[in-house]
Parts: sequence; C-alpha cells; structure tokens
Amino acid sequence: MTHSTGTLYIVSAPSGAGKTSLVSALIKDQPQIRLSVSHTTRAMRPGEVNGVNYHFVERADFLAMIEQGDFLEQAEVFGNLYGTSQSSLQQILDEGHDLILEIDWQGAEQVRNLMPDARSIFILPPSQEALRQRLNNRGQDSDEIIEGRMREAVSEMSHFAAYDYLIINDHFAQALEDLKAIFRANRLTQTHQQQQHRVLLSQLLS
Repeated sequence: MTHSTGTLYIVSAPSGAGKTSLVSALIKDQPQIRLSVSHTTRAMRPGEVNGVNYHFVERADFLAMIEQGDFLEQAEVFGNLYGTSQSSLQQILDEGHDLILEIDWQGAEQVRNLMPDARSIFILPPSQEALRQRLNNRGQDSDEIIEGRMREAVSEMSHFAAYDYLIINDHFAQALEDLKAIFRANRLTQTHQQQQHRVLLSQLLS
C-alpha cells in the first residue's frame, strides 16, 4: 500500500440546517477526517485554542499572507480579517487526510476556482417550516432576527445547484449516513484506489 492524497470537501448550508452537528458527528466517527481551521486577526476569546478554533495571527502577518497569495478566500468582518490558507490545507491533504471546509456559497465558489478537484456538499432542511422551527428552538433570537435569517437561508439555498452532492437533513441519522457514504464512495474511485494500491495493482498485472 502507498501514500494517498486526501480530498478537500466544501460543505455549505443555511443557518439551522444542521451542518455543524453533522460534520462534528462525522469527524467523531472518522477521526482521520480533518476540519479546516481558518486564520483570523481577531483577538482570542476565553476558552478558544490557537490552531483549534482559529489560527490567530497579527494583522501584519495576515496582510503578508495576502501579499504572497496564500488565501483561497478571505473576508473582513467587523474590522477583523478572516481567511482560508491554501498552504495549510495542502499540507493536511498531502498527509493523506480528507479535509472539510465549512464555508458559504460565495467562498465555495472562490475555492472551487482555485482547487477544482475539491468536492462540494450542500445540506438542505426538509422544508422552510422545519428550518424556521429549528431556528425558533434555539431560543436565542427575536422574531425579527429569525425572519432575517430565513431570508438569508432562502438566498443561500438558491445556490445548491453549484454543488456536487445534496443532503436533505430530515432525519439526522440518515443524513449522517448519507454524508459518510459520500466520503466512502470517493475513496473507492479508480484514481484514489490506484494511489492507495499502486504496488498491488502492479503485481496483479505483472
């Protein structure tokens, strides 16, 4: 058996569709899958860990990374810079780990343009009513904020056709199995199997 390069997976979903819970359950079940950690210039909050929640860097260092063209995508939010480092992603992929990048449709578009071999997954709720109920169940937001999140969700969901796979998160256990199936099927493609079993294939054909 030989070394195989990992695959980058872009995962997007509207707020309340269950993306974070599904990805967390997948990584708990398959720890060889990694979750991408973004860079940011914002201050570390209590309980956060550098390299786990974010890579916390100085603004000058972040700007230097921009100058070097290292970011697949970047954005400024409330005066703080956030970005996804291509070199950090590539290092993990070269180690043979599949890697998940949780990002919105705009960031996904930027990443696909720079890394066309990435696979993309969009997670949808079973209905708008179910999505609204999930947002209400959080008990954190006013009706006005929830309505705003619903409008954002409809806008986000309109871009599902740009993705390779769709998962409907109606029943969590089934949605998790669907997510696992995507990763397993991709590892069984001819290209991945040839990388993984180059010696065996050579022996079988000699």
